[in-house]
Amino acid sequence: MNSAILLIAVFAIFAGLGLTIYSLFRVSSTLRLADAQRQLQAGNETLLLEARLRELAAAQSEIAGRFSQAIESQSKSQSDLSRAVNERLESLDKRLSENLKETGAKTAETLGGLQARLTVIDEAQKNIASLSGQVVGLQEILSDKQARGAFGQDRMEGIVSDQLPPSLYEFQATLSNGNRPDCVIRIPNVAGVLVIDSKFPLEAYEEMRNAAGDDQRKLAMARVRAAVQKHVKDITDRYLIPGETHSPALMFVPSESVYAELHASFPDVIQKARRAQVLIVSPHVFMLAINTIQTIVKDARMREQANLIQNEVGALLQDVNRLAERIGNLRQHFERTNKDIGEIETSMRKIAGRAASIEAVELTADAKPEPKHEPPRLAASN
Repeated sequence: MNSAILLIAVFAIFAGLGLTIYSLFRVSSTLRLADAQRQLQAGNETLLLEARLRELAAAQSEIAGRFSQAIESQSKSQSDLSRAVNERLESLDKRLSENLKETGAKTAETLGGLQARLTVIDEAQKNIASLSGQVVGLQEILSDKQARGAFGQDRMEGIVSDQLPPSLYEFQATLSNGNRPDCVIRIPNVAGVLVIDSKFPLEAYEEMRNAAGDDQRKLAMARVRAAVQKHVKDITDRYLIPGETHSPALMFVPSESVYAELHASFPDVIQKARRAQVLIVSPHVFMLAINTIQTIVKDARMREQANLIQNEVGALLQDVNRLAERIGNLRQHFERTNKDIGEIETSMRKIAGRAASIEAVELTADAKPEPKHEPPRLAASN
């Protein structure tokens, strides 16, 4: 802004100098012309020259006045321009500050959102890493026979222990034939215990899942069918004892995918197992069975409570009958008391009559007997 003002001032100065030089040039030209005319003419030309000089002086004065007005107008315009420029700069500064604040707020908000998303992504990454570790651990478990058996046993025991009270189940219980199933469950009002086996043969299933071609898959499927049927027969022969164990027994499959594959690819094996009184269950189906057992247990307890309530109602009825009998005895006692009181009132009336007769007896023989007074009667009480 100061540079613009300086430029305007310099421009005004140069304009004034130009006008002055122009005026001096005109004066010089006029003087030379007058001198020439004075040399050529005499006399009256002097007067004409003076008149011209006065005109030139007047013109110079007019030019100076206009130049002053121009300078004043230029100064005023410069002041207005300076004020307008200042106002515009202030407005621009204000708008720039507001825009910077708004931009800063939006940037902070965006950075906060990015930070939150990065936190979520970090947590998801941790979960993925943890899940990857669990998957690797599960693969290691499924790759070892003993680990697979322990994995199925742990899943089955976790479901049973979470849903049922300890009095209703027992792990590794010994049957009368010496065999030890993985778990037995005692169901109230049901003859025999429910047997659960968790040693599902997963080796053949792993071979079928890793088969490279159709031929290998067919061979692996035949192994799966044979292994499952053999395991069903073992459960039937070892654990189904008439009068001691309940049928059907449960074959626990520790994986939903394996259970789904059995139903999809081996429906005949499932049907044969059911006919052999062995029910193949997945974790979810097993949980439904445990919930059914819970319902049976609750129903048995409600029946026990109902019998207890019925016995208590019978005892209460006996107490009510005994109370009614005692109330009857009390009523008979009151009736006997009322009868005794009536007899006492009769005796009192007789005594009063006799007393009145004695009072009416004359001591002299000629005395006229006075009329007998009716003795007062006592009101009979009910």
